[in-house]
Amino acid sequence: METFKRTPLQLFNLPQHFVIPLFQRPYVWKEDEQWEPLWKDIRRVADLRISQPHLSPQHFLGAVVLQAHEAESARLTTWNVIDGQQRLTTLQLLADATCAIFAQAGLSKYASQLEGLTHNSESFIEEDDSPLKVRHLNNDHDAFLEVMTAEPPVDHSDLRHHESRIVHAHRYFTAAVTQWLGNTGADEFATRAKELARVLLDDLQLVTIELKASENSQEIFETLNARGTPLTAADLIRNFVFQRLEAEGGDTKKAYREDWPFEAKFWTKEVSVGRYLVTRSSLFFNQWLISRTGEEISPQSTFTRFKSYVELGAGHKMADLLPVIKRQAELYERWTEASLRPDGNLGAVEMAFHRMNAAGIELLKPLMLWLHEPGRDLPQHVIDAVIGVAESWVIRRQLLRLTGSDLGRIVAELIHANSDATDGDLLERITRHLARLNVTSTYWPGDDEIRAALKDEPAYRRYPRPRLRMFLEAIENHYRAETKQAQVVRSGLPIEHILPQKWQENWPVETPEEQQDRQAHVHRLGNLTLLTAPLNSKVSNGPWPAKRDAMLKHNTISLTGRVVADTEGTAWRESLIDHRTEVLVETLLKVWPVPEGHKGQVVDPQAKAEDWVQLKHLIAAGLLVPGEKLIATHRDFKGVEAHVSLDGSIELDGKRFTAPSPAGHHLRKKATNGWYFWAVADGRRLRDLRAQLQNMPASEPDEAEH
Repeated sequence: METFKRTPLQLFNLPQHFVIPLFQRPYVWKEDEQWEPLWKDIRRVADLRISQPHLSPQHFLGAVVLQAHEAESARLTTWNVIDGQQRLTTLQLLADATCAIFAQAGLSKYASQLEGLTHNSESFIEEDDSPLKVRHLNNDHDAFLEVMTAEPPVDHSDLRHHESRIVHAHRYFTAAVTQWLGNTGADEFATRAKELARVLLDDLQLVTIELKASENSQEIFETLNARGTPLTAADLIRNFVFQRLEAEGGDTKKAYREDWPFEAKFWTKEVSVGRYLVTRSSLFFNQWLISRTGEEISPQSTFTRFKSYVELGAGHKMADLLPVIKRQAELYERWTEASLRPDGNLGAVEMAFHRMNAAGIELLKPLMLWLHEPGRDLPQHVIDAVIGVAESWVIRRQLLRLTGSDLGRIVAELIHANSDATDGDLLERITRHLARLNVTSTYWPGDDEIRAALKDEPAYRRYPRPRLRMFLEAIENHYRAETKQAQVVRSGLPIEHILPQKWQENWPVETPEEQQDRQAHVHRLGNLTLLTAPLNSKVSNGPWPAKRDAMLKHNTISLTGRVVADTEGTAWRESLIDHRTEVLVETLLKVWPVPEGHKGQVVDPQAKAEDWVQLKHLIAAGLLVPGEKLIATHRDFKGVEAHVSLDGSIELDGKRFTAPSPAGHHLRKKATNGWYFWAVADGRRLRDLRAQLQNMPASEPDEAEH
């Protein structure tokens, strides 16, 4: 057995095969747990290479175990992958997705470099054999082969295995890399591509444990994967802190007793972050480091970044730094404990902690720590206003159910970019920073988009229950503030449907159309309220007069009281639900406002809307005409014509295809991105028409479609 530290280039440079044996489990890595953290780490290294070229940042990917295997071809070395197939497969998918993007951009040099990581040279491939260096013998074989050999640009939705996690990963990395490269000038694009290629080739580190064919691979596998209790980031930091303190000649016993609060039950408790459980102390150190450095730091990098911060950046002795950490830890504990109490008025920070807990995120906590950094001494009204702006940005995105995966980077940017701001201009600078965001993954949505989205949204079905309750609590507290009442209790109040979910018996309507309309209104925001105690199911589903009386008796909630008051002598019906939805949405917009005139427009609408665009939308917008010719652009099918039908399908060779990609697949007999394959008579590809549609003002396609 031999152990080596290798870069991807060193590992994959030779013509060879890495075989995933039949007995290996299938590919199981996921976006939130593995793809996204990996991409963030790679992006961080690439960003550092661009912004600080004198550094030599690297990222450690982990270990793989390979066992020599008798080669199937005398010309190729073959390895069995005993452990590490998940990271090897993911690295291959990322490299191939990036290679395809570079090839499309005409950056053949970088594309060729990355292709060398994933594909063997043709001179080493037997006839009808796969060119791939990594080969799956298990159920992932077909999906991996299909997506890795698809000609760019890849239309993932048209692949036979489009539902495979393998294809999902390739699609994720395609979108992530495309967005990072950005819609920039040719020179900047090439610079970013060069640095990303360099990271993927040279700046990732893998430890390879290489076994001879005769060695017992199962024994090695079991040893590496033995169950144990790994050290947390806080454990590692504690050891480092007190070793350094001792080296400084400090009183370690006194420091541990007086300045290290992290052994208390509060800090050792495990909390959920996404799908992970981490100790609260480890989470705090991660967020504290972000507040200090203005860098996005993955949980896996917490200890190494803390160590480098202390050794290279802090400029303090550990004896001086430890009391500062303790002071902020005490604030953090106080905010957290207050946010978990079911009653009592909360300030802006504590309320933000409560709302983040309800929303299942930790996003703004580094910003809170930064605003309260010892020595900063910001006025409370400035702190509250900054929190309000940041919370509006986050929660408006949650109202639209937009991804939060890239928001941590923006929080770090806010801290880094405004470290020199004065008390007087901090709020304006942070507001401008957020208002300037103009890509789908980070922008700050405007009022009109939220009004349009929530108008018919079945809110009860769309949002996790704690998050929906938090929205309703915010509306309730807004009403209470008008009359200076105490904030509503945060004890998990029941969410009640005014028009019951089981309405058919006691709330009947006559025609099928009316029934369909009534059912469509059941879960809308305007039909939901909070109660101080749940109603008896018989009353809840009963006729409106009885239910209205019961709500009156069981209620101290303004939200519900206004419903009761507004329905004096009238029945609850669809028109009232629509009106109340509008009222509640307007209240949400007041709770979390945007700057005057802010629209929340994005420059990459394709990232936001690409999946829904069909040819019928291009026809409705006047960008395509029924009967118009579509011309193949591929070198092997130049001049082949198809025609657009009235319903948005494509007629080709006497057959009808519902989308561009299947029509291209029909000609090429392999996965084809039809939006790139087909063009109209003036040479514009369908993807250009799609981009034109997505860049239209919102009213244009909407009016045409409806």
